[in-house]
Amino acid sequence: MVRGTRPEVDVSEGPVRDGPSRGETPVPRAWIGAAEVLGADLHLELAGTGSRRAVLTRALREAVRGGRLAPGVRLPPYRSLAADLGLARNTVADAYAELVAEGWLTSRQGSGTRVSTRAAASVSAETEPTAEEAGGRGATAALAYDLVQGRPDPAHFPRTAWLASARRAWTAAPDEAFGIGDPRGRVELRRALAGYLGRVRGVRTEPERIVICAGAAHALRLLARVVGGGEATWAVEAYGLPFHRALLADAGVRTVPVEVDEDGARVGRLPRDAGAVLLTPAHQFPTGGPLHAERRAAVVGWARSTGGLVLEDDYDGEFRYDRRPVGALQDLDPDRTAFIGSVSKSLSPALRLGWLVLPAGLVSEVVAAKGEREPYSSATEQLTLADFVASGGYDRQVRRMRRHHRERRDRLVAVLAARVPRVRVTGIAAGLHAVVELPAGTERATVAAAARHGVAVEGLDGYRHPDAVSLPRRDGLVVGYATPPERLYGPALDALCAALTETMNTTDS
Repeated sequence: MVRGTRPEVDVSEGPVRDGPSRGETPVPRAWIGAAEVLGADLHLELAGTGSRRAVLTRALREAVRGGRLAPGVRLPPYRSLAADLGLARNTVADAYAELVAEGWLTSRQGSGTRVSTRAAASVSAETEPTAEEAGGRGATAALAYDLVQGRPDPAHFPRTAWLASARRAWTAAPDEAFGIGDPRGRVELRRALAGYLGRVRGVRTEPERIVICAGAAHALRLLARVVGGGEATWAVEAYGLPFHRALLADAGVRTVPVEVDEDGARVGRLPRDAGAVLLTPAHQFPTGGPLHAERRAAVVGWARSTGGLVLEDDYDGEFRYDRRPVGALQDLDPDRTAFIGSVSKSLSPALRLGWLVLPAGLVSEVVAAKGEREPYSSATEQLTLADFVASGGYDRQVRRMRRHHRERRDRLVAVLAARVPRVRVTGIAAGLHAVVELPAGTERATVAAAARHGVAVEGLDGYRHPDAVSLPRRDGLVVGYATPPERLYGPALDALCAALTETMNTTDS
């Protein structure tokens, strides 16, 4: 904040000096600290030549464009800014009016002058990466539609119900809840989860066998430290999250791919020397479909005969639409299975809350691997989730989102059937995404065509294990239907259909 004398500004009307007098020596750049208004400071850089209004207008515009003035920020009243800069009130008022007319600012009676939200959209458009920077997205098309999987629409977070749970939980919490805490997590949440997971997912456990984590990835890291490391080898599904494979590699775990088909992983081909197998039995990610009942029994038999551990990633386990609920694999043998879950899809990834349901013999080792206090999840968020589960709020949220996602899925399937009938949509009985199967050899071209039409979408090949060269390959798009806001979902499907039609027509020619 600059106080005292005000620097000069080179303007056609004469540079502005401290007070009303005029000087002759121009100053090419000047930093002005201006206007403590309602507890806020405004820092402007005035530079260049032109009228006083032009210089101020340019400085304000650059502050918005550069992100220093964020959308919705209230600017100082023009009288205050004029007094601090030594400018005439009309000069500042005219500059504000010009920026309002251009859409950079808004002005309403009783609300003052604020940075427009439309200005932020303009800035995003100006800074859209080039085709080279975006990895070949196309020369001009901005990726306006997000159909990438695994991203629930944040607008559906249950703010009112969550706040009510927070108030109840924090009011009832004992004083010790706001201390260092138990590395296993708050007992209130572990009790609530034990009841919920038993009732809804068929998990057999007690609160003492649950460890609260900062999401599913954190849970997997802990298991990699305890069960993996060194020369450990784990089996993983041939199609899965690259992030998980990289996480395991960082922990010193070598992964070997196991083929997947419409019945899930082909567990009869599990290597007997693997220390663990990582599966998504409720809804194989990303190809879709639950692990067949015979294979569920077979993988438990493999774990018992080899001493291996089954890691059950309950991916999308709560979101099933056209089938009977599929219970947790953990129920078949709680002593040979580690069950991993989180609220990243059902509530929000921003909460950073997940859980591990462990065999009794692994609890102390996982807690030790968790280490000191830094990796602990927020106690206040744990208390809130405990109340949210116990009060029925979590059940209501899951049912509400299940209806919403099913409607989104049905709309996707119907539009594709009507407009691109040659493609087959699979993996739709559960989850937040579908797989659009493509003719062999067309996946990369279809992803590129989607980008040209402004659609961000991923191909199946990006999820394929790099060592799965001898296993069958599938071409397809992994289409996430949960992310776009409602006003953009229809246009997103239109653009996706246009991209698929373009690829189909090219294949025919």
